[in-house]
Amino acid sequence: MDMKNLNWIEIDRKTILANVRNLSRLAGTKVAMAAAAKANGYGHGLAEMTAILKDSPVQYLALHSTLEAEVARAAGWERKILLVGGIAPEDIDAVIRLDLEPTIFDIGFMENLGRLCRRSKVTARIHVKLETGTNRQGFTQKELDRAIVILKKYPELTVEGVSTHFANIEDTTDHTYARHQLDQFRKLVAHLADKGIVPHLRHTACSAALLLFKDTYFDLVRPGIALYGYWPSKETYVSYKLEGGKNSILKPALSFYSRITQIKTVEADSFVGYGCTYRTSTRSKIAILPVGYYEGIDRRLSNLGYVLIKGKRAPIRGRICMNLTMVDITDIPGVKVYDTATIIGTDKSEQITADTHAGWCQTINYEILSRLSPLIPRIVV
Repeated sequence: MDMKNLNWIEIDRKTILANVRNLSRLAGTKVAMAAAAKANGYGHGLAEMTAILKDSPVQYLALHSTLEAEVARAAGWERKILLVGGIAPEDIDAVIRLDLEPTIFDIGFMENLGRLCRRSKVTARIHVKLETGTNRQGFTQKELDRAIVILKKYPELTVEGVSTHFANIEDTTDHTYARHQLDQFRKLVAHLADKGIVPHLRHTACSAALLLFKDTYFDLVRPGIALYGYWPSKETYVSYKLEGGKNSILKPALSFYSRITQIKTVEADSFVGYGCTYRTSTRSKIAILPVGYYEGIDRRLSNLGYVLIKGKRAPIRGRICMNLTMVDITDIPGVKVYDTATIIGTDKSEQITADTHAGWCQTINYEILSRLSPLIPRIVV
C-alpha cells in the first residue's frame, strides 16, 4: 500500500484469475468468454482489470462505452472488445479506430455504420441484439426484418454475434420467464438463419445463467459480477446449491480501506454529525475517516453500518458526509490516528462484503461495487 493514500482499494489478482478459471470450467472448453469489465470493472478499476485479464484466457472484454474502450486499449488490451452500450453518432468512427464489435439494436445506427464502412473500405464485426422480453435493447421480429434489409445492403457489416439479455433470471428461483426468453431467442436466431444470416457467436449467458443453465451457453458467455467473486443474488445461490453446486467456486477480490485522520473524545449527551441524528449516551471516542458518500459509502449506512478496526466492529455514528464518516471506537483499545479501517474486506475474524453493504442499503452488490469512486487508487496485490 502506498502510504500517501488515506483511502485505497486492493484487488486480489490471484482471486480474479481463480474466479475466471472456475467459470471457464463451468462453460467448457468449446465456449468463449467475454469478461464484463464495464462500469470501471464493476468498481475494481478498468485499467487494473484489463491488466489482470490479459493473463487469463478470456477472448473478449465486454464494455459499455467507447470511453471505456479507449481506457482498455490504452491499458494494453489487444484482444476483442464487445461493446454492449450505445455509441454517439459523432463517435461512430471509434468502431473502426478502436477495432470494436458493437452491439446493434438501432436501425439508424446500423445504416450509418454500414455507410462509414463502405466509405472507409473496411468491414465491421457486429453483434445483433434480439428483443426477447426485457424491453431494454434489441430488435423485435418486425424490426429484425428491417435490419435484415440493411445487412443485405451492406455486406461490409459482418454479423459476428447475436445476443439477448435475461430479465428475470437472478431475482427468483422460478426461471419460467427466463426459459420463455430462451425460446424466443432460438426462434429469432432461426428466423435470421432462414434469411441467410448465421452468426458465428450466439450468446445469452450473464453470470446467473452461466452458474445455473448450460442451455444458455451457446458459443459465448458474458459473466460479470461472478468474475469479481459475488453471486448475482441469494436466489441464484440457492438455485445453484439445489443443483449440487460447490460453495468455493467464487471469492470476492476487492478490499476497501481508509485511515483514521482524527480521534475525538465526545462527552455524554453530545450530538455527532449533520442533523443531530446521533446522540452519545456516555463519554465516547469517535474516529474520523476521510471517506464518505462521494467515495462510495452509501448515506443509507448512517447510524446503521460499521467498519472494522483492529478486528472489531466500529459503528457508524451520525450521518455519512460527502467526504467524512464518524465511527465509534470507545470499546476498541489502542486505536491511533492513521490506523486502518476496513470498509469492505476482512480484518482478523470479521468480514464485511459488498453483500453486507447491499443488505444494509436494501440494494444489490452490483450497485455497491460499481459506485466506488474511480478516483480512489486501486492497487493490484
